[in-house]
Amino acid sequence: MAMENGDGGFNDKDTLFMLSGVALVVFGAGLILSNPIARRYLGQFGVGNLAQAALPDLDRYLTLRSM
Repeated sequence: MAMENGDGGFNDKDTLFMLSGVALVVFGAGLILSNPIARRYLGQFGVGNLAQAALPDLDRYLTLRSM
């Protein structure tokens, strides 16, 4: 668990751990999506259609948040 230092921020070690975790997630997603079987299953599931359906909701959320 990341602990804040005295001035309310995080130290460099915590930032490094967070960024390395994000890099591992991106790398893992790339490995999964490079597999042709996984791509075929995701194509049947309709991930593209799901993303298109979520965009209007995201736009509405960002509009409400900016008010």
